[in-house]
Amino acid sequence: SMVLEERLRRHLSTHKGFTARAKDWAIVYSELFDQKSFAISREQEIKKWKSKTKIVELITK
Repeated sequence: SMVLEERLRRHLSTHKGFTARAKDWAIVYSELFDQKSFAISREQEIKKWKSKTKIVELITK
């Protein structure tokens, strides 16, 4: 979606953390939610995952 693409663009142009030097980020997975709070909760859940296998399974469904 345009909102997601704009969010990534802003992140790449203003980010100053560990990933600031990496400019090759791409959106490979997204979900739609009716409420922003649900989307934030889901994002936090996925970010807590430590298993690369679990993340790969999610994005290759």
